[in-house]
Amino acid sequence: MAGRASIPARNSALIAMIADEDTVVGFLMAGVGNVDIRRKTNYLIVNSKTTVRQIEDAFKEFSSRDDIAIILISQYVANMIRFLVDSYNKPVPAILEIPSKDHPYDPAHDSVLSRVKYLFSAESVSQR
Repeated sequence: MAGRASIPARNSALIAMIADEDTVVGFLMAGVGNVDIRRKTNYLIVNSKTTVRQIEDAFKEFSSRDDIAIILISQYVANMIRFLVDSYNKPVPAILEIPSKDHPYDPAHDSVLSRVKYLFSAESVSQR
């Protein structure tokens, strides 16, 4: 289809994580973790000492890597870099905001959900 971004076919792709320690460790125990030859990981553990700049850099790195298909980011962390998350518009890697143990999910701040709502409202208007 014209105007659609092509999604490259790969044998495998990674899931990246930007979240608190408990969330990242849980996913690491499920087998999501990866360390490449250059000792680069596919996750960032966010704690009280993590700066917004470090979160921004990790998000930019993960969103530009060819081997990452999905970025899971805790919603409270995504709120720290909301301008980056909201301005990201590529299909791959997909950005999914998830809740954490200490911060419940708030659908009002979910960028994916707000885009879906916008698309459905625009679609319903165009069908009239």
